[in-house]
Amino acid sequence: MGLIHIELFSTLDLVGQAPGGPDEDPEGFSFGGWQAPLLDEVSGAQVAAAYEGTDALLLGRRTYDIFAAYWPHQRGGPDDGIAALFNRVPKYVASRGRPRLSWAGSTQLGPDLAGAVRRVRERHEHVKVVGSLDLVQTLLRERLFDRLDLWVHPVVLGEGKRVFAAGAVPANLALLEPPAAGPRGTVLLRYALAAGRPATGDMSAPGRGVGREDR
Repeated sequence: MGLIHIELFSTLDLVGQAPGGPDEDPEGFSFGGWQAPLLDEVSGAQVAAAYEGTDALLLGRRTYDIFAAYWPHQRGGPDDGIAALFNRVPKYVASRGRPRLSWAGSTQLGPDLAGAVRRVRERHEHVKVVGSLDLVQTLLRERLFDRLDLWVHPVVLGEGKRVFAAGAVPANLALLEPPAAGPRGTVLLRYALAAGRPATGDMSAPGRGVGREDR
């Protein structure tokens, strides 16, 4: 069975909506493109490295449409490596509608999204979920992910769709490596999904701060 990796860009208040541009997801959001002023070479290299070994993409409908309009036309450009990868690997799309999937190698997932994602995981070693916040909410709720790469940017927006929205289930995560910061203050946090539920403890008296599992 393969691994499902979620790749997300967020603010300090964990807003993940429309980091790339004002037209990406404008519904009820006035800060589209908030990530652009904070890009640097360090985070760019981290993102490129995160895609190494990818053998399938798992995307929500909105992210798929953005990618399908962009990546097939980037051959020979500055992002040629990522373009070649994204154009080559299978793309699996979560959508309740009947989208026109014109990007080569694209397949719509069925109405049983959790079951379809499990089958994708069985077929591929490293499946990447990029953006796709609505899809991510389902994966978090169903515990259908293995890794979470979260780039936290030094800005607070106070509005927008958040990474952990209503309906997120209690879960433990294990930090895979020390946090890595770029020159503009963006911090990469890499986690693995861990077993069990969050523990609780009592710090009100000496010797009582040892956590216990909240069953």
